[in-house]
Amino acid sequence: MEQRELFLQSDAALRSVIDRITPEQLTLPAPAEWTSKEDPTIRDILAAHARDEAWVGDVLAGRTIEEVGDRFNGDLLGSDPIASYDRINDEATAVVLQDLDPAAIVHLQYGDYPLAEYLQHTSIYRAFQAWSIANFLGQKYALPAPLVDLLWEQILPQVDEWRQYGVFPAEVEVPADADKETRLLGKTGFWKPSRSTD
Repeated sequence: MEQRELFLQSDAALRSVIDRITPEQLTLPAPAEWTSKEDPTIRDILAAHARDEAWVGDVLAGRTIEEVGDRFNGDLLGSDPIASYDRINDEATAVVLQDLDPAAIVHLQYGDYPLAEYLQHTSIYRAFQAWSIANFLGQKYALPAPLVDLLWEQILPQVDEWRQYGVFPAEVEVPADADKETRLLGKTGFWKPSRSTD
């Protein structure tokens, strides 16, 4: 299932960025457009990603929001946010690696979809957040080439349609000699000059 591979690579990319976040950076203000939470910090963004990971097992098992209830509404990060995220991420990865039926229907906040589509939807979120967080924090980072190829194959054919639904911002012009990663980020509206400091 190509959507599973896209999910796993996107998830690994996000984790690689999160694992480089320092304790001091967790308290930094985060871009308001990343969340509906007022005055968010990087820790708030990490908490949202941890919650998103925590839901994976129940979603793939076909459970509804009502069935899961408020189990993931509390603080999932505790006193060691990065380690807590990694533990939750390990659990999500193990579930995704199981024998899954891509046509099985899963229940999301915004509707019911085939399992394969859910994996694709969440991959978009993870992959581009990996790049956005790294860029925001000044990490020296590039999306792995195999992930760029998968995003190019699975996302770009639908990018204009998804842009109409607000998934992607407007396309951004990139340098004429830009590499494939930069062209992907431009077409999906995420590209901006690097803030890398390390």
